[in-house]
Amino acid sequence: MLMQFLVGGIVSICNITIHALVMTLVVRVARASVSKTDHPTLLLIVTMIGTVSVLMAAHVLEVFVWSLAYLIVGAVPAEGGLVYFAFVSYATLGYGDVLPVEHWQLLGPIAAMNGALMFGWSTAVIFEVLQKTMAIVSTGEGPE
Repeated sequence: MLMQFLVGGIVSICNITIHALVMTLVVRVARASVSKTDHPTLLLIVTMIGTVSVLMAAHVLEVFVWSLAYLIVGAVPAEGGLVYFAFVSYATLGYGDVLPVEHWQLLGPIAAMNGALMFGWSTAVIFEVLQKTMAIVSTGEGPE
């Protein structure tokens, strides 16, 4: 059991690192790109599409990190599909059609916990970017 927590913790820290880097980039780019414009609605749309797209890409990358970990430790049976199992676990869908091998069963719930936290973090950043962009659009002022 200790090895499962160790592997799950390492993968989670890798994903937290990826997420922190992407979040920093998203917030900096959003702040830098928001300026006075003749088209505030277009600015809002482009900012939100860019923000959500980059965050979705980050989540996909994090799922692939989990897939790689499953491959390295042999946690998913050959017929199971590493990426599929990683997506189902990370997104907390829990279909149950693919199960990890018995001595790696805790990795699925650890991945689900990691995914839930990363989705929550992304939601907070989306809200922050939307709020700041709307404030700038409504006042017509640049970033602080």
